[in-house]
Amino acid sequence: MITNIARGVQAFTSNAFLVEGDRTVLVDAGANFDAVAEIRERTDDLDAVVLTHTHPDHVGNLDAVKDACDVSAWGFDADQPGVDEPIADEGTVRIGDHGYVALHTPGHKNDHLCFYSAGASVLFAGDLVFQNGGFGRTDLEEGDRRQLIASIDRLEDRIDERLEEMYVGHGPTVTTDPYHDVELAARAARMG
Repeated sequence: MITNIARGVQAFTSNAFLVEGDRTVLVDAGANFDAVAEIRERTDDLDAVVLTHTHPDHVGNLDAVKDACDVSAWGFDADQPGVDEPIADEGTVRIGDHGYVALHTPGHKNDHLCFYSAGASVLFAGDLVFQNGGFGRTDLEEGDRRQLIASIDRLEDRIDERLEEMYVGHGPTVTTDPYHDVELAARAARMG
């Protein structure tokens, strides 16, 4: 079961997905809301936090969640504040009931990861791509449009056209032909 615990929050935050299963994991912690209360409403057994990247809107609640739930945070760069354990490019991470491959996808931020499970037919895309061909900003520090395009291309090559669900850092989850949204993002990023 995947729940966006930031759903309905009016403050500036990323989505934060609680994935329940064999290994209950929070994908991104969000910011500016009581993530601990939202987690505790659903489970007493959080095993880890996995980060798509370390922009403040994705990690603002991280310390509170780590302290309250006594868990570690996993991300691409263990030198980033709050990241306890590194996840290597092409490494496998257990999220819920499935193994997800971590894909290093810089361009929005240097430490950006996407997580893809062919078995679950699920992609956690972070801020790389969004619904309707949206794509991550490149005007922030560490942003690089050419890198972003290369990362979207890598993602498009890696995911399956039958992808069923794409969970994004901002906006709604894509459950109708998410592969098409990734294709649109690849084209749109080249036009901007």
